[in-house]
Amino acid sequence: MIPATFGQLLAKVRKLRTHLPFSQFGSSYFTTAWLSNQISKPLERNILLMGPPGAGKTCVGRIVGRRLGMPVIDIDDDVLERTWGMSVADKLAEIGGDEFIEEEGKAVSNFTATGSVVSLTGSNPLHPDSMQHLKRSGLVFYLDVDTEDIMQRLSQMKVHRIVGQDAGISMREILQYRKQFYEKWLDARVLCGTGDSVEDVADKVLRTLGRYEDSESEMFISTRSQMSSDSKFFSDVVIEGLAPDGGLYVPKKGFPKLEPSEWLRISSMPYAMRAVAILENCIHPMDVSPVELSTMVHRAYGQNFANQVVVPLKHLTDDQYILELFHGPTASFKDLALQLMPQLFVHCLPQMCNYLILVATSGDTGSAVLNGFQNLKDSDRRRIGVLVFFPEKGVSQIQKLQMTGFQEDNAKSISVLSDFDFCQRSIKQMFGDSNLIGHLAVEYATVLSTANSINWARLLPQVVYHCSAYLDLLRNHTLTFGDPIDVCIPTGNFGNAMSALYAKQMGIPIRKVICASNHNCVISDFIASGAYDLRKRKLLVSNSPAIDILKSSNLERFIHHASGGDGNLVRDLFLNLERDRFFKVSETLRQKINLEVQAGWCSEDDCLRAIHEVHATRGYIMDTHTAVGKVVADRMHDKTCPLVICSTAHHGKFAPAVLKALQCQNIPQDPVEQLDKLCTIGGREQMHEALMMNMKDSGDDPHVVCEADFSKLVDEVETMIHDSFLRVQ
Repeated sequence: MIPATFGQLLAKVRKLRTHLPFSQFGSSYFTTAWLSNQISKPLERNILLMGPPGAGKTCVGRIVGRRLGMPVIDIDDDVLERTWGMSVADKLAEIGGDEFIEEEGKAVSNFTATGSVVSLTGSNPLHPDSMQHLKRSGLVFYLDVDTEDIMQRLSQMKVHRIVGQDAGISMREILQYRKQFYEKWLDARVLCGTGDSVEDVADKVLRTLGRYEDSESEMFISTRSQMSSDSKFFSDVVIEGLAPDGGLYVPKKGFPKLEPSEWLRISSMPYAMRAVAILENCIHPMDVSPVELSTMVHRAYGQNFANQVVVPLKHLTDDQYILELFHGPTASFKDLALQLMPQLFVHCLPQMCNYLILVATSGDTGSAVLNGFQNLKDSDRRRIGVLVFFPEKGVSQIQKLQMTGFQEDNAKSISVLSDFDFCQRSIKQMFGDSNLIGHLAVEYATVLSTANSINWARLLPQVVYHCSAYLDLLRNHTLTFGDPIDVCIPTGNFGNAMSALYAKQMGIPIRKVICASNHNCVISDFIASGAYDLRKRKLLVSNSPAIDILKSSNLERFIHHASGGDGNLVRDLFLNLERDRFFKVSETLRQKINLEVQAGWCSEDDCLRAIHEVHATRGYIMDTHTAVGKVVADRMHDKTCPLVICSTAHHGKFAPAVLKALQCQNIPQDPVEQLDKLCTIGGREQMHEALMMNMKDSGDDPHVVCEADFSKLVDEVETMIHDSFLRVQ
C-alpha cells in the first residue's frame, strides 16, 4: 500500500530501515537522513502552515520562506481570490459558511505547488479531500497558539465571526470546535508559548522542521556504551528493553528543554493534553506520529482512571502536597506508565515475530502490566504474551490476588520462592543469554522483551506526572514559574526518582529529589556514602513491599546522568556489583550526586505512626509507601519551598498494615472485609472502587509457585510460549 502523505512516507521508510537485515544493504542504505535529504530539497516538498484564524500563518510563512529561500503562497490571497475573482469575505457573504467550505475545498484541490511555504486558511482542515491533497505535497505544521492570544489578535483585527460560526456560537466555542480538525491533520506541532511573537513562532517552525528531518539526532545509547555506532531509534529500544551489553537505554543527547512560556501554556491543559505536549518532544514523530500518540494518550488516561484529573495534587499541611498517583485501574503509580506503554510497544512491533514480555515485580508492576496489555486489541494480544514473576512471600495479599486473577493463555503470573532481586536478576540473565535468545527465536519465532522500568517506554510516561505536579502548583498560584520545588519519592528501583530528574532536565524547577526507603535502605546508604554494598545485606520483609529492593536497576541511569554520560565508568561499576556485590564512586561524583538527590529511610514503627498521625490530624489515609515518604520528608526537607510527596499506591492495597496503623481492633482476614473496614474509617470517597470490585470478583485463584532456580524459570518461559503462541485454537 502506497503511503498517502509525505509524512507517512517518511515514517514507512523509517520503520523499514529499522527492521531491514542490514547485512544485505550496508548500514547507510536507506537511512532516514538520506531519505529526508532526498525528499526535503526545496524543489520537492512544501511546508504547510496550519492553524486557526489569528495564528499568524501568513506572517510566519513569509519569515520562514525568506529564511529558507523558498516561495511563499497564501491560500487566501494567491489561490482562493484568484480562482474566484473576488475577496474571500465577499465570497463568504455570497454563499454562506457551509457552501463556502465546499467551494474552498474544490479550489484547493485543484491547486498544486512544490518547494513552497504554504499558509493555509483556518478552515482548510474542515474539508478532508482538500487536506489529503495538500498533505501529499509536504509536511503540515500546526501552529498551536494559545486561545487567549488568538482571541486578542482577532479582536485587534476586528474579526468577530469566522467560517462555520453559527448564530449563538461564541468565538471561543468555534475555536475549540476546530481544534479537533487541526489535531487530525498535523505532521508536527509547533507549540506556541503564551505571548510568543511571529518571529518566535517562525523560529519554532524552523526548529521543528529541522527536528523532523533529522531524526537520527534523537537516538538512544546504552548506559554502558560510548560508541555512537551503537545508537538505536526509539522504536528499537521499546522492543529490546535491555541493551545487548546489559546496560539501560538513555537518550544520547538528553531530554529537550522547554521554554518557560511553553510550560505556562501547558499548565492550562488537562492531564492528557499535558502528556501529549510533553511526550511529543520526547518521541520523534517518525517513530510515533503526533496523531497516533494523541490517540494512545487519550486512551491511556480516560475513563479507566477513577479521578478525572488523573493525578490530583492535594494540599496536606503547611508546605507539603500529596501527588495521588493511584487512581488508575490497579491502584498504583505503575498505571500511569502501563496504560500507555503497551500501546507504544504494539505500535513499534515488527510483524514477523511473537513477543513475550517478562516482568519481575515487587507487587504493583505485575497487575499494572497484566491490565495494560489486556486492554490491547485481540489481534495484537494474539502475538504478545505477558509472564510476571513475583516473590511468593514478598507482596501483600491484595497485590497477590490482583496478579493471580490473570491466568489466561497469554497472560500469567508465577510466584517464586525468593525475593524480587532474584526475579529481576533472572530476567536480566535471560536477556544476556545469547543461546537462550537464539533458541527461542529459531524454535518458536519468539523474542523476549520487558515492561519493567528498565524499558524506556515504561519510564518515559512517568516524567509527565512530575511535570504536571509543578504545573498544578503554577495554575493554583502557589508559585510562579521558576520558583523551585522539592519532590519526595518512596523508591526501591529508582525509576520514579529518575523520571523526576528527567522532568528537571526538561525545565521543571525541581531543586532536590528526596529518595525515601524503608529498612531496606541500600539507596539511602549509597546517596550518603557513595558506596553500594550488598555484601552483608539481606532483604527484609516490610509493610511497604513495593520498595523491598536491594539491586536498584535505574540507579544505573542515574550514575550515567550524574557522571556526564561516562559509559565506561557505569559498565565497570555494575560489573563490579555483579561480581563483588559492591562498588564505590569517587568523592567528586558523590558530591555531584548530592547536589540533586538526598535520601533517608524510616523504620516500620515510624511508618505506621505516620499513617496514624496524618489521619488523626488531617483525616487523610496514606498507604505504607506514602508514609515512608512522609517520614523522610519531615526529617529532611528544609521548608524553604513547596514539597511534593508522591503517593505511589492506594492505602487499600496494604489494608492489614494500614488498619493496624489506625489502631483498628479485630482486623478481618478477608480482603473485601478489610476494604469495607477502611471505608468505615475514611469514608467511601477515599476508597478505590476499581480495587474493591477487583477483590469482590477475585477468588483464591491457584497459581504456579516456582523454586528459586534459574533453569526452572526458563522452563516456565518455554511453557508460556507454548501456551501463548503454539496451542491449537
